[in-house]
Amino acid sequence: MDLYQFRHSAFCEKVRLILRVKGLQATLKEVVPGIGQLELFRLSGQRQVPVLVDGTTVIADSTAIALHLEEAHPLPALLPVDPAARALVLLLEDWADTALAAGARLALLQAAAADPVLRGALLPEATPAPLRRLVGGLPVGVLAPLGEAVGEVLGQHEARQLRRNLEQLTALVARQPYLAGRSLTLADLAVVAQLSLLLFPAGAGAPLAGRGVPGIADHPEFASLFQWRDRILLEAGVD
Repeated sequence: MDLYQFRHSAFCEKVRLILRVKGLQATLKEVVPGIGQLELFRLSGQRQVPVLVDGTTVIADSTAIALHLEEAHPLPALLPVDPAARALVLLLEDWADTALAAGARLALLQAAAADPVLRGALLPEATPAPLRRLVGGLPVGVLAPLGEAVGEVLGQHEARQLRRNLEQLTALVARQPYLAGRSLTLADLAVVAQLSLLLFPAGAGAPLAGRGVPGIADHPEFASLFQWRDRILLEAGVD
């Protein structure tokens, strides 16, 4: 299998976690921004990652990939057999991929606008070195209007909702080891992937490991939530 990805995409991380849990190997192919996305379009009919090539089958979208892998490699199961339990897991996964992802993405964008190290490190690995230096080297003042604009949107809508979402998640994982049921499911992996944008885990490597969104990554209220995330990562086989 080949996985076409951006390393720091939460949706690609979700697929990598699924592969790890199921003990599957895939060659990671970092997509070059621009020309690489055109090549991806010829392969899959769209420009977004992740895209999984499994033999002659090409699957785009992290949820579609998850369902494909669950059918092709059912053990260990990440979706319950019981229809109601399965529906709950899929609903939680969809919430993570939409509502939680929207808030996390904007929060990270705001943080990156003020942090040149974070900004440069988030570029895809295949980004040409001159472009990486240019983006990372932009003065904070140049990007201040972007940060302020994002901050206004977050302040009015996504920031409040993101905080509520994180508070609810924190309360939920304080009472049970998994989001749905008594074992690891796709819902856990989808949420963990999005949380990794708010505070990068050790596996993100230098210089991202330990960096995150100020006011969330360093907030004591959410410390137990990120500890839960790290436990799920360990269970998934991520050091």
